Amino acid sequence: MAAYLVFISHYCYIFDDTFPHIVQRFFGEFHIGVSIFFVLSGFLITFRYYKNFHLTADWFKQYLKNRVARIYPMYFLLTVCAFIYFFITGDKSITKGFEHPIALMIMNITFIRGFFFQFWDTGIAQGWSLTVEECFYFSAPIIFLIAKKYNKFYLQPFVLTCFAIVMVLIFSHVNWYGFFSNFPFVMLFTFFGRCFEFFVGVQLARIVLNKGFHRSNRLAYTYTGFVLIFVCVLIMAFQPVPKGWLAGVESPAGIITNNYLLCIAVALFFYGLLTEATLFKKFLSHPFIELLGKSSYIFYLIHLGWMYHIFSNWINELNDYVFSLYDKWNVSWVSPFQYDSLNLFYAFIILNIISVTLFKLIEEPLNHYIRKSNFLIKNRPRNPENDSAAIKA
Repeated sequence: MAAYLVFISHYCYIFDDTFPHIVQRFFGEFHIGVSIFFVLSGFLITFRYYKNFHLTADWFKQYLKNRVARIYPMYFLLTVCAFIYFFITGDKSITKGFEHPIALMIMNITFIRGFFFQFWDTGIAQGWSLTVEECFYFSAPIIFLIAKKYNKFYLQPFVLTCFAIVMVLIFSHVNWYGFFSNFPFVMLFTFFGRCFEFFVGVQLARIVLNKGFHRSNRLAYTYTGFVLIFVCVLIMAFQPVPKGWLAGVESPAGIITNNYLLCIAVALFFYGLLTEATLFKKFLSHPFIELLGKSSYIFYLIHLGWMYHIFSNWINELNDYVFSLYDKWNVSWVSPFQYDSLNLFYAFIILNIISVTLFKLIEEPLNHYIRKSNFLIKNRPRNPENDSAAIKA
């Protein structure tokens, strides 16, 4: 459901016509779906791999194979489609005016674009978060090694954040396409700035692995975490928007709230879902909601950008056609495609249908095929005792 929060944040402008501006600001901070995703990733990777972690070549190959199967195929296909769309239409929202689209496409499909302020929102703009995600995937084995062998878990996010600060201090004076060029970019759009969120998820998994899913206290973690999440949203909504940015999260207080407070609230919420019987848990475990959750990665990739542009143009053409019919019939009726809010609802439904279809026909089969293939390492039967089976991803 985190992808739906991001969807709302990107189209929050529809609330500005009939509601006070603070309502738009509030919904504009629903980018928190990304934070939820980062904490969840930290938790799931740790829960699945931490106990059976062995930093050997075969272990790493199998680990990398699983990560590629889950993330890369749909991202690669949709990114290539985005650049094909650019070559056909010339839509500069894909390249942001950069004169070398082939090089930019390579930077996108290799995730390198996420380190450059000039390129982070090219291609599939929201795909910047996958650069952050991939950095965590590659870092996770090292994080586990340092935590288990040297008992230095809590020091790691501090070191990574300091590294981010040093990089900005160095490269803010170097004009190289915005590589680590400013603090808001590095703190909000790179792994080194966002690492604390992953570490919170990692620590949550370590707690669950140590204590299990049962607890004696009756604290309402689910609802406490849920309320605190939206308290953080409200704090960010009241922050001044820095010049050149779009939301309160880009302000200093917004960065602190988003990167260091919100993730703790998310972890409380997740811990409640894992250990409490609540309406949230019942709702999220419904088969239809689980299907939407599985296809939400695709929804996240297509809800903004070239595919939405195609749909939006199609809606505008339909609206013009409807009004041409009204003129021919000499009537003054309301068009079903006249209102932005209603059109956005149409887009939400259709994008979900597309997401589920692509998940069933492409993503899921490719995921299974890669996992069962000899890519990187010869396929081995899955360990039936893997604890990750206890959690439905």
